[in-house]
Amino acid sequence: MLHAVIMAGGSGTRFWPKSRQKHPKQLLRLLSNRTMLQETSSRIDALVEDNCKWIVTNQDHAEETARQLPNLPVGNLLIEPCGRNTAPCIALAAIHIQKTDPDAVMLVMPADHLIQPMMIFQSSVKAAVELIENEPQSLVLFGISPSYPSTGFGYIERGKSLENSQSSYRVVSFREKPDAETANQYLLSKNYYWNSGIFVWKVSTILELLQEFEPEIYERLQTLEAALETDRMPDVLAAEFPRMKNISIDYAVLEKAKNVIVMEALFQWDDVGSWQALTRLKTPDENGNIVEGLYVGLETENCIVASQSNHLIATLGMQNCIIVSTPDATFVAKKDDENAIKQLIEQLKEQGYDRFL
Repeated sequence: MLHAVIMAGGSGTRFWPKSRQKHPKQLLRLLSNRTMLQETSSRIDALVEDNCKWIVTNQDHAEETARQLPNLPVGNLLIEPCGRNTAPCIALAAIHIQKTDPDAVMLVMPADHLIQPMMIFQSSVKAAVELIENEPQSLVLFGISPSYPSTGFGYIERGKSLENSQSSYRVVSFREKPDAETANQYLLSKNYYWNSGIFVWKVSTILELLQEFEPEIYERLQTLEAALETDRMPDVLAAEFPRMKNISIDYAVLEKAKNVIVMEALFQWDDVGSWQALTRLKTPDENGNIVEGLYVGLETENCIVASQSNHLIATLGMQNCIIVSTPDATFVAKKDDENAIKQLIEQLKEQGYDRFL
């Protein structure tokens, strides 16, 4: 049976000040009248029942996550004691799924990506599950055909095409985030995909590979597994999980495993990684501005303007800027300086403005 794991523990600092530590990107309504978490959950409604959905989050976000997904069984909301990257996150979900369904196939995806059309995504997942049924030891990744030479994504190099499949390939290598020249080479070669972070595999396979490549993580998993469905589980989880290696599933398993397959995504995908993403995903006005909320502007072009409630933003003579207003904070930046927001967050911490984070 197919089970879906939604990783929903990110902090989402790139959407500050709208996103905060206790209300990150996945819990926001950025692109529709539903939050990104709700959109992600509804995307898999036709694939899995509610009791086969698993959400992994942290204590700060657990209450709001449960409120946004009222049909999720209480036991399917898994709360990490701390962030330890995607390998421990996926491992925690895997032992819960194996307990209920040892033969399960596991779909893993982040909570904060835009994917459309929904039906094509669902068909793609079904095709990946079918591939797993034919090759039970394989690990399937969805690769995104690059539309520009991005230096912000990891890349997957494809090899030979699978028989009877025009869109699935053996993975030759994984490549780190490249410099601009290398990214352009990847784009021109047509043999590289962006790594979407969406995976399909048998739960038994991923646990076996964790045992092989990350025995220390696996040993702690065994301790957790022995405590499942007992009163000891909260204490054991609090003790063991923080001691797991902080490592991504890519480094822990995928880059070491042999039978890795990349399936070219036929759906549209965006990781909605920052305010800049709105320029790709929303229709601008006649001046090239993306506007949310109350706004009046003169001689303003190619800006992102976002306001909440009844707060009016008025601009004069602004070009290529990001302007975001919330009830307690306002953010103004040049578009090309947006990545410096992490430095800004650090400065807020240093100056004692933690209440705004």
